[in-house]
Amino acid sequence: MAMKPACERCGTALAEEAPAFSCTYECTFCEACTDALAFRCPNCGGILFDRTRASIAVATATEALA
Repeated sequence: MAMKPACERCGTALAEEAPAFSCTYECTFCEACTDALAFRCPNCGGILFDRTRASIAVATATEALA
């Protein structure tokens, strides 16, 4: 999962540990914009997920397959 460095809506810089949200296409938004968008990606209409939790889930699944 790609960790984009800035919110696609407002341009706010997003540090690696900062709260941020992404859709399945990896569109990335800050917490404030995600709230304003009601957790819906304006590009694809998909749900915006917490990218930190999603990264942990992917890493855990990858380790389980190893």
